[in-house]
Formats: sequence, structure tokens, C-alpha cells
Amino acid sequence: MPSSSKQVGLKLKRFIFCMLLPTFAIILVLTYYPTIEGTILAFKDYSVFNFQNIHFVGFDNFKTIFEDPEFAIAAWNTIWWIAFSVTLQLLLGFALALLMRKPFKGRGLYAGIVFYPWALSGFAIGILWSWLLNGQFGLINDILIKMHILNHGINFLANPKYAFISVIAVNVWYGIPFFAIMILAALQSIPDSLYESAEIDGAGSIMKFFHITIPYIKPTLVSTVLLRIIWVMNFPDIIYGMTRGGPAGTTNILATYMINIVYFESDYSKASAVGLVIISALTLYTLFYLRLTSSYEMGEL
Repeated sequence: MPSSSKQVGLKLKRFIFCMLLPTFAIILVLTYYPTIEGTILAFKDYSVFNFQNIHFVGFDNFKTIFEDPEFAIAAWNTIWWIAFSVTLQLLLGFALALLMRKPFKGRGLYAGIVFYPWALSGFAIGILWSWLLNGQFGLINDILIKMHILNHGINFLANPKYAFISVIAVNVWYGIPFFAIMILAALQSIPDSLYESAEIDGAGSIMKFFHITIPYIKPTLVSTVLLRIIWVMNFPDIIYGMTRGGPAGTTNILATYMINIVYFESDYSKASAVGLVIISALTLYTLFYLRLTSSYEMGEL
């Protein structure tokens, strides 16, 4: 009897392994293999114009990108891109979640309209907003002129003073629903009895917000913000759909900088070096994220 149970257990393990094997194979082929090949490529001289002379060059590609002024601009832009986008998405998403916490007539329809942009492609959103912000026939300029706020149209995406602000504004608009969904779900898990007890003790709205709402949903806020930072850093869709990193590289982040190297220079090894820098930064950030979350679970935060 015991041996029969062991055989059944062994067969079950083999069956589970066979079922999971296609998934492991897909992950290996589509994720790990390209990552390993891209890492190796970062240390080679490899471009479409030099197929006959591919060879290892050590850290030359990294030296090239670190000496490129556009890389420094893209790196700083990435920091500002993350800081402004995530901060504003969090604040506005939080406000929207608070407004939608209590049921009201038409809430389901309103939620569907508000959350709909999150279901769309970021690249498609970028192209749509590039039309809306066009200096000649864009709807935004048309509205501002008819409201007598502007005398003539502004080419938001061709002017270095407005281009980066414009792409950040669109990214904020695009990311608000994500924060609203996550925070709204956390808010709905707060027991009403906590607020009722606080009201009996004489607590006002502000006190309830900082002493009940924030502490109760803090785990959701921490995990959502940290994960969103990773996504925003590695999210070139909107920028590439709107400006492709222009004008003159003023809206480039590291991800769009890497794409432009492939598209305009056809230098895959140099682009791989930029990609490895991005992966390294995300790895360090992930380690920080894991440390922070583990510290919170142990009560250190």
C-alpha cells in the first residue's frame, strides 16, 4: 500500500512537470535566452553594416554610451520621467479612488469610462495624443484658441520647452486608472466599523484619513508604487508614439534612447549595452524593493 501511494505520487509529479514543461520552455526561449544573448552582444562589435567582422570588444560599447551626451540626457530624463509620473499618478489616482469609494448612481458606467484608457496600448495612446497636441490641427490648440487662452497654436511636441512636460502629462493621465483601481480595492477592504468607532471618539475626516485610511492601505501603496516605478522606467511606448525621443533628444529616456540606436544607427551591440544598463538598474531596484517589503513585513517600517 505505501509503495502504491509512492507510485501514484511520483506519477502525479511527473504529470505536473509535463504540464508545466511547455510554460518553462516558452519562458526560457522568450525571456532568458534573449537576455543572455543580449548580455553577450553588449560586449561585441555587432551592427548590420559589419556582419563579416563580429568580434568581442570588451567594455568599449559601455565607454561609448557613457561618453555620449545624449545618454546623460536620457538618464536624467528617466529619473524625472519616473519621479513626476509616479508621484502625480499616485496623488490623482488616490483622489479618484476616494471619490469612487462610496456608491453613487451610474458608478459602474463612470468607472468603466475612467478605467478604459488603461486597457489601451500605450503606443496607440501616444499616437492619439500626438494628433491632439499637433500645433496646426490639434484639438487641444483649437479649444485653447476658442477659449481665448491662446492667440495662436503651440506645437507642444516640437518645442523643447513643452515636449517633455507634454509626454509626462500624457503618461500621468494614462497611469491614473492603475493607481485608482489598486487603491480603490484596498479602500473597500477597510471595515466601516473602524470609521464608526473613530467618529464616536470625536475624530474628524483628516484624522481618520491619516490614522485609519493610510495605515490600513499602506502595504498596497508601497507595493503599487514600487512596481509602478519599474514599469514606468521600462515604458517607452507613449514617448515613442508621441515624439520618438525628440525634439533633439529632449524627451529621450533610456528605453527610447536604446530603440533609437537600433532604428537609426543599426548598432545592436551598443543598444544591448544600454539595455544591460537598464537591466542592472532594475535589478538593483528590485533588490531594494525586496528589502523594503521584507522589512515592512518584519515590522521594521
